[in-house]
Amino acid sequence: MAVPDEMTGTPCPACGTPNPPDRRFCRRCATPLNSAAKPAPLPWWRTVWPFRRRVRSSSGRAVRLLVILAVVVALCAAGLLLLPAGRALFEDTRDKLSKPRPVTPVDVGASAEVPRHPATNTTDGLNNRYWGAPAPGASVTYTFRKPFRLVDLIITNGASASPEDYARQARALQMDLEVTAQDGTKHHKELTLSDKPGPQTIPTGISDVKTVRLVLRSAVDLTGGRHLALAEVEFFQRG
Repeated sequence: MAVPDEMTGTPCPACGTPNPPDRRFCRRCATPLNSAAKPAPLPWWRTVWPFRRRVRSSSGRAVRLLVILAVVVALCAAGLLLLPAGRALFEDTRDKLSKPRPVTPVDVGASAEVPRHPATNTTDGLNNRYWGAPAPGASVTYTFRKPFRLVDLIITNGASASPEDYARQARALQMDLEVTAQDGTKHHKELTLSDKPGPQTIPTGISDVKTVRLVLRSAVDLTGGRHLALAEVEFFQRG
């Protein structure tokens, strides 16, 4: 029996034949009338990880690439900022784990010195002889044969390490430390010393040291007939 075509309803997507609303397949060609709805696109944050996820063109690929690029840029910037601090921490750890070894300069020169008290007395290994400087502002420079890592600086101030002879001359309770590296880089530090006999250790942690210069400041007991005295300066490198 022929099927009448006067029926009205949803047309078939394949042949255009009208179909009653309750039909699931076309009455003429059997094409499904209620195809499953397309799934909604993934949100952009689900397309960022994992990196190999297959996504549709409308699922935020551009946003995904921008997020990845931002993460890479942030990691690079953090590495550049933290690299100097990390290197300093690494070198400082090596300093603490190693045993310091003394290193002797090959040349000692002073801007001024009183008679019989040359600057070379500060490196002779004897703490009862000293460099005599006439006034604050005098400096002494130590030059080394090979660049080294300066771990510690030990200063014995005054005329002697002996308490009886320590205060026979004036002392500089502050010194300007200027260290010049092999490439010409200069490191400056202000040292403050206690007014007492005996060695005083100053941690430094400076690499590729070529010269060390000390400038005497803040004199005490510099009265008539007296001069500034510096008994000994010792340098230690990483062992």
